[in-house]
Amino acid sequence: MTLNLFFVTVTFKKREFSLEEAVQQEMVERLFEQNKDRQISMHQLM
Repeated sequence: MTLNLFFVTVTFKKREFSLEEAVQQEMVERLFEQNKDRQISMHQLM
């Protein structure tokens, strides 16, 4: 009889953003919202 054991440890650590990354992320989210609003308005016109 063979018993094989395998243990895995997963650790999550909160990632720190630099100021440039935070500004970039904010701009991406703003553009995404603008595009979503534009799609909704185009859909309502149809």
